[in-house]
Amino acid sequence: MSFGLSRGRPLDTAPGVVMVSEQECGPLPDEIISDPNAGRLDPRTWFPLRNEHPDRPFEVEIGSGKGTFLIQQAPKSPGTDYLGIEWAAEFCTYAADRIRRARLPNVRLIRTDATELLRWRFPDGIVDVIHLYFSDPWPKARHHKKRVIQDRFLADAWRVLVPGGELRIVTDHDDLWRWDREHIERWCGPGPCPHHEGPVPAFAETDFTAPDSADQDELVGTNFERKFRREGRSFHATVLRKLTKSHSTGE
Repeated sequence: MSFGLSRGRPLDTAPGVVMVSEQECGPLPDEIISDPNAGRLDPRTWFPLRNEHPDRPFEVEIGSGKGTFLIQQAPKSPGTDYLGIEWAAEFCTYAADRIRRARLPNVRLIRTDATELLRWRFPDGIVDVIHLYFSDPWPKARHHKKRVIQDRFLADAWRVLVPGGELRIVTDHDDLWRWDREHIERWCGPGPCPHHEGPVPAFAETDFTAPDSADQDELVGTNFERKFRREGRSFHATVLRKLTKSHSTGE
């Protein structure tokens, strides 16, 4: 942990309470080689409030950074459970400590690759909203394969979302937005949609509306957004809503 981010104080991730522990999400089983579903588990069971209220909505943030969105939004929606996914260990540790100190029982955090977690761990139809805000643009062409929005990810997002569930996207990066748009137009249109076993179009695109936690004139209110606004950058935002067979056929 860098001295600058922690300000020289010890950070407590509260494993098993805030940070998802190895006991809660262990290594993938060897059977995954022959059975892609062998590693599936229900991350909603990581939230103790669900024991009494099993129908609580479940939302996921990919790339939680310092945890600002989760810390701002979770108190506004105490009836919703939020799982933050962050790969960078330093940010994940810092965010978990912030969430612990904020005493938010409806927020958990896990350090892992979000795209792999959705693909190998999440069962079908359990997520109400996926939040993808200011993801790494990976600007060099040889790194474009690391961008979150890929056909494989969109297929997994569609699978894990509930019918009518949303994938909410915000970015400040123009080239990443062009990349995203190329995928969005196919997945909200005639295709093709590789890796997808559902209806085509898979999603309907709708306007982005700010969450309750965002301040006036903000889209989300994350640290990145506030920094980029001070720099005078513009933003791109959209929402993809999962379509089911009944939606696509008009039944």
